[in-house]
Amino acid sequence: MTKIEHRAVIKFLCKEGAKAKEIHQRIVGVYGDGAPHYSTVAKWYSEFKCGCEPLEDDPWSGHPADMVAPETITQVEALIMQDRRIKTDTIVTELGISHGSVLKIIHDHLGMSKVSTRWEPRNLSAQDRHQQVELSHKLLEIFYADQANFLAHVLTGDEMWIHHWDPETKQESMQWKHQASPPPKKFCSQPSAGKVMASIFWD
Repeated sequence: MTKIEHRAVIKFLCKEGAKAKEIHQRIVGVYGDGAPHYSTVAKWYSEFKCGCEPLEDDPWSGHPADMVAPETITQVEALIMQDRRIKTDTIVTELGISHGSVLKIIHDHLGMSKVSTRWEPRNLSAQDRHQQVELSHKLLEIFYADQANFLAHVLTGDEMWIHHWDPETKQESMQWKHQASPPPKKFCSQPSAGKVMASIFWD
């Protein structure tokens, strides 16, 4: 069986909706040692899934590198919109296309990139923000009324919860051992439920 015939079978089964692993198993079941390697099946499965039609090698030499089937782009975008933290491995598994194709679709066709969530110290409601604005205006009024003694009327404070005890950290539990010795075990524990509020003020 020629490689063109192999590709024709892969393309046909791909159109039927079979996955690359299933296609390879079916070809091996029929042709045995004459079947192509799984990596070859997976490569052409990915190409056909992305919209490739030719079976020959030569036409691919001038084939645009960014040619991707519109329906594949739509499928990738739908998966991302369902879960914006989805991993590329999951998309590869779901759609049966290569990592390179997934990254090309995400970056070149969808214009998307993965970024970390920006850390915010507080999640303030609209009422909280309004209250902070009012307090700022009051402080400005006090400042303009008596600029020389303004700081004498200001107290700075902070508060924090202090647990009765905190669990030992992984860094604190490190210990020396021989190469043949088993690694020490440490069970997960939580801070104590009992805690007190510590309030500190500076004049």
